[in-house]
Amino acid sequence: MTAGSSAAAIETEGLVKTYGDKRAVDGIDLVIPQGMVYGVLGPNGAGKTTFVKMLATLLRPDGGQARVFGRDVVREADEVRARVSLTGQYASLDEDLTGAENLVLLGRLLGHGKSAARGRAAQMLEAFVLTEAADRQVKTYSGGMRRRLDIAASILNTPDLLFLDEPTTGLDPRSRNQVWEIVRAIVGQGTTVLLTTQYLDEADQLASRIAVIDSGKVIAEGTKGELKASVGAGSVHLRLRDATRRPDAERVLALCLDGMPVQLDPDPFALTARVGAGADGSGAAELASRALAELARAHIAVDTFSLGQPSLDEVFLALTGDGAGSGRTVQEAMA
Repeated sequence: MTAGSSAAAIETEGLVKTYGDKRAVDGIDLVIPQGMVYGVLGPNGAGKTTFVKMLATLLRPDGGQARVFGRDVVREADEVRARVSLTGQYASLDEDLTGAENLVLLGRLLGHGKSAARGRAAQMLEAFVLTEAADRQVKTYSGGMRRRLDIAASILNTPDLLFLDEPTTGLDPRSRNQVWEIVRAIVGQGTTVLLTTQYLDEADQLASRIAVIDSGKVIAEGTKGELKASVGAGSVHLRLRDATRRPDAERVLALCLDGMPVQLDPDPFALTARVGAGADGSGAAELASRALAELARAHIAVDTFSLGQPSLDEVFLALTGDGAGSGRTVQEAMA
């Protein structure tokens, strides 16, 4: 690998990590620019956490190379550690200490004097809306509060690169939204964030570029728009007036959309269907219009209708398929 580009936060080439006969990371090649949220998606066991631990110098690669801001993660591990911070899947806090005590302790370990550590702790508690809980033991915190405190601890000294490994697992929607706002604020101050997640909406909300990993390999990489375009022109979302007509609507859509998948949504009145180019060259909008006309002819009333890009959920399922080797690259899918 050549010397790192000044514009790249992370560069990997053929990165490999094995455990016995299993390749947890199997030849990952990526270039991740600075100043953005970069999302890494994948199912359980895909290799996301192992990948992050190698970049953070917590695991030694068994093959290939990786650089963080141009520094080799093996030969120049100390230089890498000086510029990165990691928030793992589980809070790394002392539950018997208060929130303030945790931050002051970490501040002292990072080299701050007593007064500076207390000042920085107070500043972070206020920024993360934890001031009222500052003197409570962490064991009394909710999951969202612990997660916010954990992220606060990770940026006591503002890192150039922050690894967030599934930061919102198990959180309620309100707490997830709070963490998302924190991530946006961190990036707004110039930090690059590498985010691993199983939540497709989380990557959709936060990430500028996304890599999809399956069985230790990158099977797709690109912007959200590129990934969505790779699996079809769009999706039709319908809400019917009469829920009892949904089976009929499903059959009509399947016929009109050339057999594209039709999904029955949790809402008993709603359906979602993927729309691609028609066999006769028709575009997605034309096919959707025909489907609406056929529904009207079948006397199936539609209350709401929208045509948009596929969701990242559809992208993920289309790319990962049933297992290793079943996914397609963006380039293959768009060919």
